[in-house]
Amino acid sequence: KWGLMIGFITNDTSIDSIWPPMTMLNVWRIPLLFFVSGMGVYFAIQKRNWKQLLKERSIRIFIPYVFGILTIVPIHMYLMQRYYNFEINYSPNPAHLWFLGNIFVYVILLLPLFNHLKKHSERKLESWLRTVFSNPLGLTLVTVVFVIEALLLKPSIYEMYAMTWHGFFLGFIAFFFGFCFVLSGSAFWNLILKWKWLFLVTAIALYVYRLLQPQMQVPTIQIVIESNLWIYSVFAFGYKYLNQSSRTLRYLSQAAYPVYIIHMVFLYLSSLIIFPLEINVYLKFTIVLIATFLGSMIFYEFVIRRIYLIRPLFGLKNIKLK
Repeated sequence: KWGLMIGFITNDTSIDSIWPPMTMLNVWRIPLLFFVSGMGVYFAIQKRNWKQLLKERSIRIFIPYVFGILTIVPIHMYLMQRYYNFEINYSPNPAHLWFLGNIFVYVILLLPLFNHLKKHSERKLESWLRTVFSNPLGLTLVTVVFVIEALLLKPSIYEMYAMTWHGFFLGFIAFFFGFCFVLSGSAFWNLILKWKWLFLVTAIALYVYRLLQPQMQVPTIQIVIESNLWIYSVFAFGYKYLNQSSRTLRYLSQAAYPVYIIHMVFLYLSSLIIFPLEINVYLKFTIVLIATFLGSMIFYEFVIRRIYLIRPLFGLKNIKLK
């Protein structure tokens, strides 16, 4: 089964009805994170010089990446080995943390350019970027770049981002443009707010068309366009309805990174326990989903967040809670 092929514990009975929402999410959820990561670097570099930024990103990204490879990933690999009665061995590898490795490389490669843009934000190039990303043609240009990447790399499956050259270059492009979007200021946000419903309706239409095709096979160009339209929609509606400070949002924002690092352990552990049970497959799915979420959040709240010495291993600042 495809789940085992990519290193997951799978149930004997699959849920076919989960494929439609998965195929919608998979074309944009990972590229979206790369965009957001590029945006995050823009805000980080405003308060730091390039040396400080490199140090901060090394602590926040590279240390959790190496720690996860050596400890977190072997734990959930052990759980999979137990489930399938494979030979037990120590298996350090990036697994789901490949994303962090890519981000760290992007920071190193783009830091000279980002530092230049920070120092000379009023020069012609930067003014031109602001003009471009305040116009719908600018977003069209971004989409064209993603189309070129897909045509050159020719991924057999567009959604196969993990540890592939397609995933690397797609992430690089998204990371760069995420930085540029924020650099362009309010013009970009005003643009996507203005066109948010067109983005969303068109993305839905392309997705529905894809659903109706045999085996959901459509040209790669169409998938790229759909992916970008979903991303613009998420940014627009997120900016409109979530662009506010609250205690809950601040808490969840801080929890997101550590939970991302640790969640696979709880996913594999709950799968190990629940999948062998003789119960309804939908009930299994629900229990595993809830157990993964609650296990990750509880571990974050009572272990990662509160133990001073391990906070940096999960990307948190090394501060003591009051």
